[in-house]
Amino acid sequence: MIRSVVRGFGAALPKRVLTNREMEDIVETNDEWIVQRTGIRQRYIAGEGETTASLGEAAARAALDRAKLTPADIDMIIVATSTPDNTFPATAVNIQARLGMHHGFAFDVQAVCTGFVYAVATADAYIRGGLARRALVIGAETFSRILDWTDRTTCVLFGDGAGALVLEAAEGKGTIADRGVLTANLRSDGAHRDKLYVDGGPSTTGTVGHLRMEGREVFKHAVGMVTDVIEGAFNATGTTADDLDWLVPHQANRRIIDGSARKLGIPLEKVVVTVDLHGNTSAASIPLAIATAAGDGRIKEGDLVMLEAMGGGFTWGAVLLRW
Repeated sequence: MIRSVVRGFGAALPKRVLTNREMEDIVETNDEWIVQRTGIRQRYIAGEGETTASLGEAAARAALDRAKLTPADIDMIIVATSTPDNTFPATAVNIQARLGMHHGFAFDVQAVCTGFVYAVATADAYIRGGLARRALVIGAETFSRILDWTDRTTCVLFGDGAGALVLEAAEGKGTIADRGVLTANLRSDGAHRDKLYVDGGPSTTGTVGHLRMEGREVFKHAVGMVTDVIEGAFNATGTTADDLDWLVPHQANRRIIDGSARKLGIPLEKVVVTVDLHGNTSAASIPLAIATAAGDGRIKEGDLVMLEAMGGGFTWGAVLLRW
């Protein structure tokens, strides 16, 4: 059978680092409070000329370089983002143009923090269906542009950045020993939409709006939802937490990450954590974490890796792949 195998990875971050100490000059907060409740110590903030598309392009080029491929080798681009450069066209089309691609097809997916998991699952379906051989899957965000910088409950949490994977069709034997995407488990429940949302949009207010969140409600649901889809991925492949080499979670909150790992029986030393460095970068957080852990040699060929996320909507999902 056809598997979608990771050929390359890349990441891009804005130039500006905003530390917790600097946040104390913006809102009434302090480093100890932020670290204790979230695990975040700093985040990157996009400056003039830095956009979702420019960060996504940089991450894409890094992934292509690592894969020893060029844009001419890519058939499709999927960008997971909730902060596009424009209402339309898609940021993926913008990145396609920036890469000098005049072939193939490109589109965005919007599932907020779960966006990259949805995008990987979507690319895998296109590859297995024979509609593409190689795909660029990008998670890119500039959440700093939709934050209310007077709301200390949200503005301390989020940051900007981008990460990318190159997926390529490869022959597999149909077993869990195959390299590539082994299964995906996606969920959503729109009944929770008002717990994490942006209070603007083209069809309602005609404005971009600001992010609003009921933090306690999100936290209350997060661990249960995440463990549900991870257990679903284990059940679909006949694997268990003992088989897992790495858990790469959405980097929203250190307490959610640790709570999910404990509930699943996954040792914390098998969990990739970058929330302290990047904050919550929404759809960019998983590919940024992958690039960090694969770049420093922790994730290596043959490792069994679980990606998981939960975000606004609510959306949540997991992808199990062999590196």
